[in-house]
Amino acid sequence: MNVSADYVRTDEHGALRVGSGRVALESILAAWGQGHSPETIRSQYPALSLEEVYGAIAWSLAHPDELATYLKRQEAVWEHWQKRAESQVSPLRERLRAAKPRARAS
Repeated sequence: MNVSADYVRTDEHGALRVGSGRVALESILAAWGQGHSPETIRSQYPALSLEEVYGAIAWSLAHPDELATYLKRQEAVWEHWQKRAESQVSPLRERLRAAKPRARAS
C-alpha cells in the first residue's frame, strides 16, 4: 500500500503551511534548526500532530531547491513590508524616538 500525505501546503497568500492549520513551515524549521526535537516542536504547536511535524521536516529535506526559492521569496516580502513600515511616519514611533534621548540623560 503506497499512501502519501501532504504535510506541507501553500495557502491563499503563497505561504507554506504545515498540516491543515496556519502553522508556518518556517516556524517548524526554525525550531528544528535550533535543535528542538520533533516532539518538543509538537508540544509548541498543539494544532499539529507529531506525524505532521516529522512530515514537514522530511518535506524540507526532500525539496531543498523549492525550499530555498520559497525562503528567498519570503525574505523579499519581509524586506518590502519592513521598508514600507519604516517609510510611514508613526506618531507613536516619533514619541518613542523623542523619549529615547531623555531616558539616556536620566
